Amino acid sequence: MSLLRCSGVLLGLLVVAAFAVGCGETVIDATKTEEQLEANLSNSLKEKVSAVDCPSDQKVEKGATFNCSVKLQKGEEQTVTLKIRNSDADISVINISGANE
Repeated sequence: MSLLRCSGVLLGLLVVAAFAVGCGETVIDATKTEEQLEANLSNSLKEKVSAVDCPSDQKVEKGATFNCSVKLQKGEEQTVTLKIRNSDADISVINISGANE
């Protein structure tokens, strides 16, 4: 089952942790984001997600978007676009696209 076909079910909110790094910058906790995205996708799709890769240097800036790569157990690869909703690092899935589109 394609992530794109299930995007209506998946579009939702992820709450992830953020942490401060040098010079007062706050960045998204990539590991936590990957874990939550994997669990969310696996539950929504009823298909195992074999890998999720999100950037480790994404600053927490309201309205900013960033992409995570997702690989399903059957080998299908997808790109999930996430949007930072607020300074608390609440994140929404706003788009899912396949490598073959």
